[in-house]
Amino acid sequence: MDTKAGKPILQDQYSAKRLVRTHAQIRIMMLKKIAATLILGICYMYGHAQTTRLIVRAQAKDAKFIGTGIGGAYVTVRNNLTGEILAKGLTTGTSGNTDLMMKGQVRGLPVIDTATAKFEANIVVSEPTFVDIEAVAPITRRNASVKSTTQVWLIPGKDITGKGILLEFPGFILDVLSPSTHEFIKLDDLKGNLKFKVSLTMMCGCTITKGGIWDANGIEVKAIVKKEGVRITEVPLVITAAANIFEGNLKNVTKGNYELVIYAYDAKTGNTGVDHINFVIQ
Repeated sequence: MDTKAGKPILQDQYSAKRLVRTHAQIRIMMLKKIAATLILGICYMYGHAQTTRLIVRAQAKDAKFIGTGIGGAYVTVRNNLTGEILAKGLTTGTSGNTDLMMKGQVRGLPVIDTATAKFEANIVVSEPTFVDIEAVAPITRRNASVKSTTQVWLIPGKDITGKGILLEFPGFILDVLSPSTHEFIKLDDLKGNLKFKVSLTMMCGCTITKGGIWDANGIEVKAIVKKEGVRITEVPLVITAAANIFEGNLKNVTKGNYELVIYAYDAKTGNTGVDHINFVIQ
């Protein structure tokens, strides 16, 4: 007993403990309500979530589809708001039926068949979701690969199939075949002239030939020649008897360090491609 105050100390301690317990009970009740709200929200979300089937295709500009034969296109689908990756993977399948594609330029006619390359994903969304679709192709040809992107709304349960989302890839795949990288070439073996070759194909791997569907006659292929870092001339390349193979001839060469910057340009479609090579004549 506190004789001065005339009140028992134990009674004050009991009141304080009861107050603490009351506050703790209130906090527990609030946490339970929050948890219940979250559970209801999750149940609502998953209760309304549906799978949306999405097909994405990669098509070379002025050519066919990018599929397994050329390495495919790597596709990524992201939630635009959160950045979350919803799906990713390669396009697989064939480059498509050439006859069907040529006839299918009329609106409403099909340009694909069941074997045509595609990336397919089943994406679960609970509400309309704005997504970014990005693809890099041809994924295995890094000197020629480019990125193509688009955006679309995914609606729960509303599939985007058939032709699907179509991404276009402009350009050419251009590879210098000879000389090889940093090759040392003896001047005496050249007899004054250096022949060089490149391979040029469409982004889907379709062949380029003289007078063919993808006509070499409509494509300008040239080499910018540098010696000791200084541009000295330009040399045209012409198609050979072999599909995709172009050849040029650099005349009156002398000893030194050389670089070839070879480009291809189609004025009709705007497709371009470039490759570089360095070599030494000694």
